[in-house]
Amino acid sequence: MFVGHFAVALAGKKAAPRASLGTLVMAAQWLDLLWPIFLLLNLEQVRPAPGITKFTPFDFVSYPWTHSLACVLGWAVVFGGVYFAVKRFGRESWVLGALVVSHWILDWLTHRPDLPLYPGGPKVGLGLWNSIGGTLAVELLIFCMGSYVYLTTTRAKDKIGSWALWAFLWFLLVMYLVSTFGQTVPDQKQLGWGGLAMWMFVPWAYWIDRHRLVRAA
Repeated sequence: MFVGHFAVALAGKKAAPRASLGTLVMAAQWLDLLWPIFLLLNLEQVRPAPGITKFTPFDFVSYPWTHSLACVLGWAVVFGGVYFAVKRFGRESWVLGALVVSHWILDWLTHRPDLPLYPGGPKVGLGLWNSIGGTLAVELLIFCMGSYVYLTTTRAKDKIGSWALWAFLWFLLVMYLVSTFGQTVPDQKQLGWGGLAMWMFVPWAYWIDRHRLVRAA
């Protein structure tokens, strides 16, 4: 799951209007923002395995600290708790914690059974990645729905608020399709360094949100 996580962040603006889109994106992608760091530190492992699923050529050997359900729940509490300590927005804090957990739920839908329930515990996954067509249909539908919710929840207050958002959405979509149909198979170190690029979406989303206003109810 890639654009699906961003879709949940976009839709989260309706439930948490006082939270910036940058914070919503950070919460929804928190596990994948941490994951490349853990890969580079060799605390978690992934290996190329073309054919392991029809959609992605990677065997997620071990990622208990970022992607086990127990640790995800812990990350959710920490993320929401830190936000509440800084902003004192109770509703938004709960939504942000839920967005952290949503990442695991969407991964559970797409991954083969490689997501641990807790470090060293049993692994689960429904395996949508075994169908290219099914994966594309589900993820693109979620992406369109999330984009629609954000677009109808907010409005641009200047030209930047419009074109920066559309550039963001189109860039995500193109990046998703290119990575799907023009795959290379990097090793763990290359994947870790490349994965750090995910952080660029956070300041981009903050920038967008500063140039948009929440529509009146």
